[in-house]
Order: sequence, then structure tokens, then C-alpha cells
Amino acid sequence: MENLDNSIFDDLRNGEIVTSAHPQIAELRKSSYATIQLVQQMNSSEDPFTINEFLGKIIGEKIDESVAVFPPLYINNGKNLSIGKNVFINFDCTFLTLGGIEIEDNVLIGPKVSLLSEGHPLAAADRDALVPGKIHIKKNAWIGANAMILPGVTIGENSVVAAGAVVAKNVDDNTLVGGVPARFIKQINATGK
Repeated sequence: MENLDNSIFDDLRNGEIVTSAHPQIAELRKSSYATIQLVQQMNSSEDPFTINEFLGKIIGEKIDESVAVFPPLYINNGKNLSIGKNVFINFDCTFLTLGGIEIEDNVLIGPKVSLLSEGHPLAAADRDALVPGKIHIKKNAWIGANAMILPGVTIGENSVVAAGAVVAKNVDDNTLVGGVPARFIKQINATGK
């Protein structure tokens, strides 16, 4: 149920399903198109300072100078995205952020990774609704190339998601997962063994 005391972004961040009848749906679309404009400007830059400056405008907070982004990076709306320190985001990633994405410090994100914090209901009659699910990537995690993280998933501290994995369930700390759907492969320690 939609809470009219909150903004549509609050509703999504709080995990509420938002339908096309939400009174602020036009604001959501307007904000997304403004984000797309900033994303295009960010993606046309090769200067790290300028890239981080645009990314800060997109998410509404200063990006730490230790963050490195190799464009292109595609973001549908920056309102519910947070990025820690010493984060590396490689080429050609896609972040659907309306459900919320939190990326903690020292996270590595490989090329072509998709972080998808929103989806749609299965029933065709309801499919125009957005179903949010926050993605939380904890400290020192590494998301391998072309991996996909689905709504509502937490990636544990020091964990590794193998290249090409589709992660639909939480990943414990110090764990390697891989496959489609992603499954436990092994525990990892500080030396990676």
C-alpha cells in the first residue's frame, strides 16, 4: 500500500510496491530522465574527477576521491544509491536503483555487472507495478564480470560472486558463489584459499 506521507522514492526504499496509479509517478519519471541526462554526460568523460563529480550529482552526495568508475555506467535513478570509499566499478555496468543499492567500502565490481533492485509482479494484470528489493554489497566484496544481482540480495563481507553468476539469494560472508542460479562453491579466508 502506498504511503502518501512519503515520497515515491521513500516508498520504494521502504520496500513498498508502487503502481502506475501512484500520485507521484510523474515525479519518478521526471527524476529518471534527469538522471539519464547526467549519466550521458558522465559517460562521455574520461577524466576521473569529472566522472565522480557527475556521479555525485546523480546520487545527491559527494563521491569519495578513492572511488574509480570506468564508463559507461548506466543508472536509471540515483536517489536510492549509496557508494562507499575505495570502490571500483568497471566498464558497462547497469544499476537499477529504485529499490535501493548500498555499496560499502573496498568493493570491486567487474565489467557488465547488473545490480537490479527492482522488478515486476508475475501476474500480467499487475506487471506495470514496481517491486523494490534493496541490494546491499558489504565491505571487500568482489562481483565478477557479467554477474547479475537480483532484488533483495545481500552480498556478504569479503565474498566473491563468480563471473556470469545470477544471484537470487543472500551470500554469506567469506563465501564464493557461482552459477545460474548462484550456489555456494566454498568458504574463503583472508588468503583466498
